[in-house]
Amino acid sequence: MKIVDNFQLPRYLGTWYEIARLDHSFERGLDNVTANYSPRDDGGVKVINRGYNAKKQQWQESIGKAYFIGSPQQASLKVSFFGPFYGGYNVIDLDDEYQHALIAGPNREYLWILSRTPTIDNQTRDRLVSVAKHYGFPVEELIWVKQGELPPL
Repeated sequence: MKIVDNFQLPRYLGTWYEIARLDHSFERGLDNVTANYSPRDDGGVKVINRGYNAKKQQWQESIGKAYFIGSPQQASLKVSFFGPFYGGYNVIDLDDEYQHALIAGPNREYLWILSRTPTIDNQTRDRLVSVAKHYGFPVEELIWVKQGELPPL
């Protein structure tokens, strides 16, 4: 899997909408999922993941931290939401305008499609799915996240 190089963290910071993901327990049942990235004083990245659980009729939020594994020009980070336990966060595709990203976890069981907007066009979706398929991800198992009007936080 190729990691994005010439990565520019300041351009990546801010809010991203989750368009699709592979299923995993910590996001199960969530729609309207966003990820917000901001700088930390220690050089890391603050991560706030938020999503709405319609079944429970409530917002769920996880706050974590991420650090580059090597050079900050290589988009390979380790992220933690649970104390000293870190997982991989690898940007494997990113458009030149920093509007759409494909994120892989530590293995092919973790994959996210992110966008700066709540929806993406079919051409962008198809391109990102094709990249993920090329890298061996089970793209037929992607969950397409609903983004829409919801109660305030």
